[in-house]
Formats: sequence, C-alpha cells, structure tokens
Amino acid sequence: MLLLAKILSQLVYPLLASLLLAAWAGVLLRRNHRRSGGVSLAIALGWLWLWSTPAFSDWLRATLEQRFPPVAVEELPAADAIVVLGGALEAAKPPERLYPDLGSAADRVWHAARLFHAGKAPLILASGGNLPWSGVDRPEATVVAELLQEFGVPATAIVLETRSRTTRENRDNSLPTLRALGARRVLLVTSALHMPRALALFGATDLQVIPAPADFEAYDRDNAHPLRWLPDAQALADSSRAFKEYLGAWMNRVLDIREASANTGG
Repeated sequence: MLLLAKILSQLVYPLLASLLLAAWAGVLLRRNHRRSGGVSLAIALGWLWLWSTPAFSDWLRATLEQRFPPVAVEELPAADAIVVLGGALEAAKPPERLYPDLGSAADRVWHAARLFHAGKAPLILASGGNLPWSGVDRPEATVVAELLQEFGVPATAIVLETRSRTTRENRDNSLPTLRALGARRVLLVTSALHMPRALALFGATDLQVIPAPADFEAYDRDNAHPLRWLPDAQALADSSRAFKEYLGAWMNRVLDIREASANTGG
C-alpha cells in the first residue's frame, strides 16, 4: 500500500506530470491535432519551467517555512521530551558507503542535541525507520542516536522509535512511547519545510506540541537577476519537496476524514 501511494504521488509531481503531458501532446500532434497538441506541449514545458526556476522555488518553500519562524533556543520553553523526526540521514551501506550519509535535513539532529544541551528536555525520542526499497537494513533512528551521542547526548537520554516510514507513522508510533514515558509537553524538531505537516499531525493528539524548526532554506534574494528565472535542476528538486509537503498535508486531511467517518460509523 505504501509503495502504491508513492507511485501515485509521483504521477502528479511537477517533473513526471510535465513529461506525461508532453507525451500526450506528442500523441495529439502525431494524429494531426495540431492546435490541442501544441497547447498541451506549451503547458507541459511552461509548467516544468516554472517549477524549475529558483525564484519560484524559493517563494514556494517560503510559504511553508515562514509559518513557523526560527526561534532562539533560549526562548523556547522547557518540555518533557524532544521529538526529532527522521528523513535527515541514511545509514552506512558497506562497501559503497562506509559511514552514514548526512542529508540536507541533518540540521534537525544537531538542533535536537542543541536543545538537549540547553536543558530544554531530559530526553530525546528519535523517530524513523527505513523504506523497504531503500536497500538499507538499519532503521534511521538508530543512526540518529549514534550521531546524537557524537554530539554529546548520553545514550541513556535517547529513546528510539524504529518502525515509522511516513510522518503519520512517526506520530502514531511515537505516541505510545511518549505516553509511557509520561511526556505531555514535547518539542517537535524537524525541518522548517516539513514543520506545517508534522505539527498538524502531532498537534491533533493530546500532547502539547511546541514547534522547534531547523534547517531553514528560503530567504530573500534578488529576483531581478536573470539566472533566478532560468531552469535549474536543484530548484526543481527543491520545488518538488515543497510540492510533496502540500500533497502530503492534503492526503493527511483525507485520511483524517476517513478515520473520523469510520469511527462514527458514517
């Protein structure tokens, strides 16, 4: 079911959606439907161009990141636990990769350690498993725990949740552990881009959830520069991650409605 959801999601991502529309335009043109084929091709290329521009990419990511601005550690309140979500790194995979690969979102792990050392909570819950098709056997949470220890967090202050493959599972699988620990107030640590979706899920529980975003990417730049409006592969990748957040938030709302309907027998 998870794999099917991933495949269906890819169909509406900017890159594949544009390629599929361009392929359909080719079919129309081949059948001498020049007007509709030309319009379809123009839309496909224009859509892909838009999502590939750095100016649009930064604007789109900012619409997510600016919902929860950065907060200095000393200004955050104390909590019962720090919850740091996976998606930040990958385990080693010898012989090709001897050491863990720190992704662009690895700031969240360092931020969790920073909060711990500031005395904001007595423990850190690291939540994250691994996707069955990733080729990596170790759950991400175990690798996060090792990195946290390298940052000076004692092993006795780290709790693991190793089964989650999605943000929704992060919440569902972390909740029993947090309740067992007696944690009622938590600092939620994840990338700023991911925080709106993560907080919506965790905030729907009986926990008091305080956002502690990390890994801010978007900031004001000079959009008058022509390079800001030319296609860029990294900009497309960044835009696609923002699209994933909006799509994931929508899918979570659909699932919430289905669960509520099932619980009421509707």
